[in-house]
Amino acid sequence: MKYGMRKPSPRKSIAARTTGKMKRKVKRAIIPGYGKKGMGYLRDPERAVKNAVYKRTTFSITDLFRK
Repeated sequence: MKYGMRKPSPRKSIAARTTGKMKRKVKRAIIPGYGKKGMGYLRDPERAVKNAVYKRTTFSITDLFRK
């Protein structure tokens, strides 16, 4: 498991910011449970736990400049 600062990826950062609202609306209309809190634990509990630990043990460079 990684500890400390995550390596920034400009490509992934841009992709995350440009995913359209319409795309998410369509998925919410079609896929039951899409975008609902806690659905990751139901779908793949092992992955959800690993992601939760990763989120708590690492930080990004932008976190250094936030209050």
